[in-house]
Amino acid sequence: MTKLTQVSIITRKIIRYSIYGIIGIIIMRGAILGLIRIYRYFFPEPPPPPTVTFGKLPKLPFPQKDVPSNLQFRLETATGSLPQFPYTVKVFYMPKVSPTLLSLDYTQKKAVNLGFDGEQNQITETVYSFKNSKYPSELKISIATGVFSISYNLAEDPSPLNKRPPAPEIAATKARSFLSRGGLLAKDLSGPTTTEPVKLEGSKIIGTISLSEANFVKVNFFRKDYDQYPAVTPDPKEANVWLIVSGESQREKEIIAGEYYYFPVDETKHATYPIKTAQDAWNELTSQKAYIASLGENKDQQITIRKVYLAYYDAGVQTDFYQPVIVFEGDRDFKAYVPAVTAQYYGE
Repeated sequence: MTKLTQVSIITRKIIRYSIYGIIGIIIMRGAILGLIRIYRYFFPEPPPPPTVTFGKLPKLPFPQKDVPSNLQFRLETATGSLPQFPYTVKVFYMPKVSPTLLSLDYTQKKAVNLGFDGEQNQITETVYSFKNSKYPSELKISIATGVFSISYNLAEDPSPLNKRPPAPEIAATKARSFLSRGGLLAKDLSGPTTTEPVKLEGSKIIGTISLSEANFVKVNFFRKDYDQYPAVTPDPKEANVWLIVSGESQREKEIIAGEYYYFPVDETKHATYPIKTAQDAWNELTSQKAYIASLGENKDQQITIRKVYLAYYDAGVQTDFYQPVIVFEGDRDFKAYVPAVTAQYYGE
């Protein structure tokens, strides 16, 4: 056997055993990873501890409502049981807006961009009224927070009532354009945009069944989801930012009424807090400790709960933090909220 043949045999052996070694390593790695997965299935890694950076949180500002005190609840979810929630959920910081020496000038420019070019009146230290010089519309706005309301005197000029209401998608486009003109269409007002046909009855604007019976269209702008959890408001059907749109083609007559109760959320500043189990929240609901956002058509006081999920409560008032709630949704438009963070992390 020549030296060349010996080298060839040795080389083939080295290659063969190297391949065996690589295959063995791959098999061992797969087996180890499989064992780790099996171990983690039965012994999951504990979640990271909550940071609770903000300390104790202020209680959620639920409005006062008169509701029956003897509601009876029955749970009938799709699974027949309550869901499992994560151990912690984020709480976001909401920076407060403070007035400056330039706040009034900034507000005046905003009013002009929205079509209010008339007389300016001071109502309180921080609230001003702006009117349109040609049409009976009025803007009342806070120079401290930017919160505002719009009204149009239909008794003085009923012409918007004579126009057919716009299609919902056109009304939404007009409302979005109106907010954009004032630089008011915040990035996180990109959640669901809902529309509702409404009509004038006496001196009030109320909802109606169909567009054929309506005078106007109400457009609601809800806040976007945070961490895949939706926003809910004190009145589940009404956003904190809404406008009522007419069928008028004149820009000054398009918006008949509206409210803008928007407060920004700082997505970069947040902390995690432990939250209640769904069972704990259910116990609060059944012991009449939840906020009943909508009783709906449940005059018999017998409530069937179909969905239970996490959401963020968009209070529509100035507060320090954007906080999670546990939502109970039931038949005939019932909806209730329970603060999600465990009780020990709420202040007095």
